[in-house]
Amino acid sequence: MNVPALEKVALSIRSLSMDAIQKAKSGHPGLPLGCAELAAVLYGEIMNHNPKNATWLNRDRFVLSAGHGSMLLYSILHLSGYDVSLDDIKNFRQLDSKCPGHPEYGVTSGVECTTGPLGQGIAMATGMALAETMLSAKFNTENHKIVDHYTYALVGEGCLMEGVSSEASSFAGANKLGKLIVFYDENKITIDGETDAVFAEDVEKRYEAYGWQVLRGSMYDIEGIAKLVESAKADERPSLIILKSAIGKGAPTVEGKSAAHGAPIGEEGVVEAKKNLGLNPDEYFFVAKEAYDYFAAQQATFEAKEEEWNKVFAAWSKENPELAKLWDSYHKGEATKEITEEMYPTFQIGEKVATRSAAGKTLTLLTDCYSNIVGGSADLSGPNAIKFAPNSGVYSPNSRDGRYIHFGIREFAMACISNGIALHGGLKAFCGTFLVFADYLRPALRLSSLMNLPVVYVLTHDSIYVGEDGPTHQPVEFLASLRAIPGVQVLRPADAEEAVEAWKIAKDVKDHPVCICLTRQTVSVFEKEDPDWKNTVKAGAYIVRKAGDNPDVTIVATGSEVNLALEAANLSKKAVRVVSVMDKTTFENQPETLINTILGGAKKVVATEAGISQGWETFATSKNDILAINRFGTSAPGAIAAKGIGFSVENLLKIVEQ
Repeated sequence: MNVPALEKVALSIRSLSMDAIQKAKSGHPGLPLGCAELAAVLYGEIMNHNPKNATWLNRDRFVLSAGHGSMLLYSILHLSGYDVSLDDIKNFRQLDSKCPGHPEYGVTSGVECTTGPLGQGIAMATGMALAETMLSAKFNTENHKIVDHYTYALVGEGCLMEGVSSEASSFAGANKLGKLIVFYDENKITIDGETDAVFAEDVEKRYEAYGWQVLRGSMYDIEGIAKLVESAKADERPSLIILKSAIGKGAPTVEGKSAAHGAPIGEEGVVEAKKNLGLNPDEYFFVAKEAYDYFAAQQATFEAKEEEWNKVFAAWSKENPELAKLWDSYHKGEATKEITEEMYPTFQIGEKVATRSAAGKTLTLLTDCYSNIVGGSADLSGPNAIKFAPNSGVYSPNSRDGRYIHFGIREFAMACISNGIALHGGLKAFCGTFLVFADYLRPALRLSSLMNLPVVYVLTHDSIYVGEDGPTHQPVEFLASLRAIPGVQVLRPADAEEAVEAWKIAKDVKDHPVCICLTRQTVSVFEKEDPDWKNTVKAGAYIVRKAGDNPDVTIVATGSEVNLALEAANLSKKAVRVVSVMDKTTFENQPETLINTILGGAKKVVATEAGISQGWETFATSKNDILAINRFGTSAPGAIAAKGIGFSVENLLKIVEQ
């Protein structure tokens, strides 16, 4: 190990970080200055990666969970040879920069996930490590290991204070994810000052209680860090390596102080830091020649590691042609067993079926025919009606090839882990809980959308018809709140047949998350007058009851309220069209001519949903033409609860007849 060269790499990280943040007049210098040695040895000696091929499938992953310290990552990516130029560094935090304010997946070569919201990084790293175990169990053979890599993450006090890190770390320990290695930047400083007053627990004992191996060392002992990683790799448990550090290391005006965390050091502070570090105060964006030379020499090693894997993969493919074919199917998201339209569940008109049950039957078929689908729920597999194919198995430390994941009662970590699985590649991830608990996972769903990840969220018990459980479990505002997140596709099927189509849509999505919102109560399967409704619904809505070419009134409804709309239409003296809107956002973004064709040109359009009225003004003729629930619910049997607060066919009919 060339320690002097790695010290020059660390020096260059500090130089680039200080100058980029000062030039931008914005940023977080404390972590890049404090953790430079770790980044140097990790990218220089420890990780198996190839900067010339950032998407090599068997690369080690690094997640900067403390994403505010993004200049640490951008600097080491530049120095080690990724597609991050010095000009990119100089353009830190500027419009369209490859070096935005926090690491963003898909923007910068070598960035494995979007981080910044603290705690989510370690949780996504847990998902990546989980995916590695699943794929290695499926594809590795006695003769060849084609899936064999580690996931590293860097966390700070902020990450460890956020509850999601506890959820994910508990999960990782219980599942013995031994290829997850997390570095803890222990500087005991946050924005408000020293952490002793608010973060007094023994982190070592906490992680030992989770079932982790805990190791300790210095952030500035390069050889020591490498030895600690070797010890971590020798244990079947996940490892937390606590590295004592100083925030703002090397900058005398801020070292060890909260002032180093989230603001530029200042021009005078940078001058003092450069003098202290032996740099020329008048030279900007300095990189030591030894740093560039070191990584230039290491590039041959990086490429050799990938080439060695390529040879192993080729030999494995030749020896296992069926597995190789399966591997391709996994990574392309293709069916691994023939699936035809006739294989999907079917239902009779008038049959009463909860949409969660119909969706569950569809999922059973899909997991049988797409063996890369993995997922589970937050201790709600029965209530969510999540039903895998019988031979799918349950994932555990003793059954890595199981595809059903018991996430435990950890909605936030569950969603983050699902993001990590999707980021890893090769697997299609979904997770499930009650719709009313969507706020527990909402920050992770938001990152799913930011990263364009096709994670599927199965959200059941979708309305006031949950009934006896009362207002705490009746999600009146949640459909609107999910639709408010850009890029999130919200599907609320109206009957069992639509539930099947919802999963068909979700399984094929490649670039955004999908929420499938489902009923607990049974709803009637209704006749659909659009003969091509299975295709039309992909536009978001279709005609259920036409009522001629010139209807007097059109009711747009979603989910279980389509049945309510049909009942009102049948009672009305007017010609009433009923439109099922399974995907409100997609429908309202269709060309105006298509929207008008489906709505039928009615002078009056009424909207109804068992949730708040917000958003339905888009279609309703006036705010008085919406039957919604703009209050919390009540505890009573579902139908009685709904009627008790005025959500009834009688009140819908009154609006139609007005």
